[in-house]
Amino acid sequence: MSIANLFGAMPGACAQGLIWGIMAIGVFITFKILDLADLTVDGTMATGGAVCVVLMIKGAPVWLALLCAILAGMLAGFVTGIFHTVMGIPAILAGILTQLGLYSINLRILGGANLAISVDKYPLLISLRFINKTLLITCIIILLLIGVLYWFFGTELGSGIRATGSNPKMASAQGININVNKILGLMLSNGIVAFASGLYAQYQGFADVNAGRGAIVIGLAAVIIGEVIFGKIFRNFALRLLGVAFGAVIYYLVLQVVLWLGLNANDLKLLSAIVVAIFLAAPVLLEKMRIKRSYSEGGND
Repeated sequence: MSIANLFGAMPGACAQGLIWGIMAIGVFITFKILDLADLTVDGTMATGGAVCVVLMIKGAPVWLALLCAILAGMLAGFVTGIFHTVMGIPAILAGILTQLGLYSINLRILGGANLAISVDKYPLLISLRFINKTLLITCIIILLLIGVLYWFFGTELGSGIRATGSNPKMASAQGININVNKILGLMLSNGIVAFASGLYAQYQGFADVNAGRGAIVIGLAAVIIGEVIFGKIFRNFALRLLGVAFGAVIYYLVLQVVLWLGLNANDLKLLSAIVVAIFLAAPVLLEKMRIKRSYSEGGND
């Protein structure tokens, strides 16, 4: 593949990265704000697309289809929250249970393994056939989403969710219902993920029951890459969310370059795991190097 082909593929990689950046913002809410490992997203990332595509094929306008996708994702987050808070199931296992259940539900929604939708027949919001329009719309959506989340997490309810993730015992001592906040946080997170799923299904032109397989890895990769690269300069909450979206774009650009270098596409999951591991380990390793250097300088003095 030539350099021209590589640069020609970059807009598509950016568009895909921006869509997954929306999904990563949802992961950020549970992973960084609530301090929960939520694996529900692997199921929700297929559910949102399935609901959106089915409703649009049945004649629903795109905004209604996306709204229903969000509600479906929020319902999945609610189920995970009930498993975790009411039934006492650890968050990671609660997410796995919901994810497994969603696979069968997604098959029933789609009526099969996948369902196609054409931009020629339906008024899709975005499509891989119109990359410039997709880039513009996804950028606007991300900015609006960040603005809404910045406002929400500054409210009393949003601050309560942040307090629940930061210090559950202290939040509970202050009269905050941490179980309700965990459920709300999971609902918000999975609603955003399902929204990204609806957009992604439109972008690629079909909904697939396996669309969310490995989604948590991509989401975590985007979050970690954003934190590592932009953490020092993006300290404001809204800018941290923007950094997460940029992290997803960087992730897909890296994948595009690696594919251009000749990596087998079947090895992408392995590459994803390696990328996440590297960026997870980087802050710890850099901190150890800094401490070792400071001790060394102190010893020389």
